[in-house]
Amino acid sequence: MQRPIYNMPHYPTLTQNYAAPPFNAIKGDGVTLYDDSGNSYLDFTTGIAVTALGHCHPKWVQALKDQLDQLVHCSNLYGIPSQQKLADNLVKIAGKGKVLFCNSGAEANEALIKLARLHGQKKSEKTGKPCFDVLTAHNSFHGRTFGCMAATGQEKIQKGFHPMLKGFRHAQLNDLKSFEEQMDEHVAAVMIESIQGEGGIFPAETKFLVELKALCEQHNTLLLIDEVQCGIGRTGDFFAYQESGILPDAIGMAKGLGGGFPIGAIWIQEAHSTLFQPGSHGTTFGGNPLASAAGNAVIDILQEENLLKNVQTLSASWHEQLHQLKAQYPIIVKAIRGRGFMVGISVNDAITIVESARNKGLLIVPAGHDTVRLLPPLIASAQDLDQSVAILESVFKELSSH
Repeated sequence: MQRPIYNMPHYPTLTQNYAAPPFNAIKGDGVTLYDDSGNSYLDFTTGIAVTALGHCHPKWVQALKDQLDQLVHCSNLYGIPSQQKLADNLVKIAGKGKVLFCNSGAEANEALIKLARLHGQKKSEKTGKPCFDVLTAHNSFHGRTFGCMAATGQEKIQKGFHPMLKGFRHAQLNDLKSFEEQMDEHVAAVMIESIQGEGGIFPAETKFLVELKALCEQHNTLLLIDEVQCGIGRTGDFFAYQESGILPDAIGMAKGLGGGFPIGAIWIQEAHSTLFQPGSHGTTFGGNPLASAAGNAVIDILQEENLLKNVQTLSASWHEQLHQLKAQYPIIVKAIRGRGFMVGISVNDAITIVESARNKGLLIVPAGHDTVRLLPPLIASAQDLDQSVAILESVFKELSSH
């Protein structure tokens, strides 16, 4: 396959936030993405963990078409039955609590930060000491709004936008002592990703999550879990943190929840669900009828097609094959990390490997620490996973011969 080349002058009215695109995407079907030159690609980027059901799943498409014929938007001034149903679905999965809808992962995490501030105010009333700090992890990524940039523990994300919003500290993921050293009466919440995505696919270890939850309880500090990229079935559990057995105080989610339609949400444990009151937060489009229909369709299809089981069943052998590639090409592959259908391969030159894989028909995406991310849709078959390994082997073999 010869990759067509497009240069930025072809898109003169777009800002230069993104590099020139390698092709124009015009159609998607299941695990396959098509460009306008007639090429097809095995899509293990999935819109960066968004199209969890693959492209244009027929049941998902039909649910959106049905809703389009009824009502697209009416605002949260009125009751929205599909939104109420989606909240019920999420509470059944996460536990007793309340749900607030928004439009994206960054908005969900902004809402978590505001929840932390409200909790901190309550703590301050008791202690008489200011309490508004949020403790996050180095190498994290929580979004690109000002609050989320400050929460993000990566200088490259913050570069050019200083001074940052005050009130954020950073500790080392999977190092409880690092968090203990930062914890004091001024910390309102701890916010971490169950698996650091943009940072390079670094999972939070089960022992660390259990101990961190206990530390937060000891200090009456909220534990906020960012599941924006790693949630909605990607690891074989609906939420990635669930493997640890903990119950966070709040969860941020987005991406896969809409299956391709923009939606975000936070779930708040019942004990803290009254922190938000009328006027304390809002969103025009959050949870509107069309977005909620998309979210309900995703959850229904995950359950009807047993897609969590699909991830659990197929990921072990897929990971084993990837580790065999590491053993076969140790100079190129430094490490393999991740869980389920969220895998990071640490390499010397992520961009070269992404481009070479694309030229051979596999779409993957770079992440931090010179990592390439593999994010197959949850509908991926054993044959699809085998094909991804075969293409990567071809890439590594070609590079090793240079």
